[in-house]
Order: sequence, then C-alpha cells, then structure tokens
Amino acid sequence: MSDTGSISSGVAARYATALFDLAKDAKKLPAVEKDLDALEAALADNEALRDLIQSPVYSRDDAAGAIAALAKKMKLSPMVGSTLGLMAQKRRLPVVPALINAVRDMIAEEKGEITAEVTAAKKLTAAQEKKLAATLKASVGKDVNIKATVDESLIGGLIVKVGSKMIDSSIKSKLSNLQNVMKEVG
Repeated sequence: MSDTGSISSGVAARYATALFDLAKDAKKLPAVEKDLDALEAALADNEALRDLIQSPVYSRDDAAGAIAALAKKMKLSPMVGSTLGLMAQKRRLPVVPALINAVRDMIAEEKGEITAEVTAAKKLTAAQEKKLAATLKASVGKDVNIKATVDESLIGGLIVKVGSKMIDSSIKSKLSNLQNVMKEVG
C-alpha cells in the first residue's frame, strides 16, 4: 500500500516544479518568492486559513472562492494566485506548505544558495546569524540562508541541519549522551 506522505510530497513537487518553471521563464522568481513568504506568514498567523487548506468540509467552489479572495487581498501575483486556485479546484490545498518549501528550495538552488535550519536555545542576534552563515558557507561552498527557530529545552548550543547533514552541539544532547554513558558504567 502506498504511503500518503510520499503521495502528498509528489503532488507538491509537481505543482512546485510547474510554478517554478513558469516563474523562471517569466523572470518572476523574486515576486513568487515574496508571495510565498507572505503566504507562509499568513498560514502561520491565521487559524481559519490553516483550517481552509486542511479541511475536506469545504466544497471545491467554496475553497476556490476563498483562495481567490485571499490572493486578491494579499495582492499575490497572478501566477501564485492561479496555482492556488487550481489546487483548490483539484482539492490539493493540504500540500500548500510542502509546495512553499519545494519552490523555495528550487529558487535557492537557482541562486546557488542553500538553507540551513538552525535551532537555538535563545534567539540568535543578527551578528551571530551572519557569522554562522559565513562559517557554513566555508563548509558547504554555497551561500547559506539561515532559518532560525528557538527551542529553550536545548539549554544552550545549536542544532544545525544543512541538507542531509545535522550537527547537534546542544547542551541537552550532551547531557543525554553523558547520562547514557553513566548508565553503561553503573
């Protein structure tokens, strides 16, 4: 039996590829990137919007109408608005977050950049982000965009994910490793 997660990621990848290719051909990648940032912020801040894209209760027409109104109010580019409208008609709105991430990854690759997901115990300062980006650039050979989040349970240190690599220098993981060593000894 097929895994629904892989099906969803495949659907998101197809829409993302189409949107990226259209935007690239029309030389509208910066506008699409800006629209996706705004859409992601709206999803993070608006529970009703999250409900709209996740709930199967809304009819295709209701979802498409709401998406069209949203695109107009947010002043999204016609390319992004049309893509979202098509996704609403095809009942593909639940994959919008995956679409956003996939298009962002394609745009970053086009620019020769890579995104590093950084989790820290407290908010990084601009100087710390800049220094970390420079250090990571030296390691991976590409410009690095930092996507920082805060997790106070780390106590201190960082968890950095770049592509398939992960570096965990958090105090939480060091304490956990020490605890495991102590269990083995005793």
